[in-house]
Amino acid sequence: MKIDDTKEQIIVVARQIFSKFGFHKTTVDEIAKAAHKAKGSVYYHFKNKEELFESVVEKEFQTLRTSLINAIETGENAKEKLTNYIKIRMKTLSELSNIYDALKNDYLNYLSFIENIRTKYDNEEIVLVKSILTIGVLNNEFDIENEEQTAFAIVTALKGLEIPLILNNKSNVIGQSLDFMTKILIRGIEKR
Repeated sequence: MKIDDTKEQIIVVARQIFSKFGFHKTTVDEIAKAAHKAKGSVYYHFKNKEELFESVVEKEFQTLRTSLINAIETGENAKEKLTNYIKIRMKTLSELSNIYDALKNDYLNYLSFIENIRTKYDNEEIVLVKSILTIGVLNNEFDIENEEQTAFAIVTALKGLEIPLILNNKSNVIGQSLDFMTKILIRGIEKR
């Protein structure tokens, strides 16, 4: 097995273990055992549990980013792109428990990389939403004076809905709430 394959296998197994037990209750021993690797093999690729968790969270961010870009690309107009973006964002976040844990739990704030990842992700998300809004303005779908501020407001609103929607975790309730919120949001920026 190649070194890159071993590292990837450790990340995949660590993701499952962190999802099940959380950051604090997970040990490197458990990850090594579940990956059928020696503990030294884990430490060969990651200097500590924090670095391994960072790799897991970063991989989940990549998954989320890919899902969001695909959601945007499937929309035929800006309204569809924004609707798809919101729905896929919330659905994917609820499925990626480690990234969600990193976003919502203050006890992980002592890990400086969490704040760096959060900031990077927030900035990327604002850029993605702004690109949708710009398309909407150019196509006369949206009436927005400042796409940057509007993108920031939308991303902030979505972040505020994460915990209530994901903790409720009933897919029909999440779907209904997102549909309602998306309609209100789009009506607020639609060109009349």
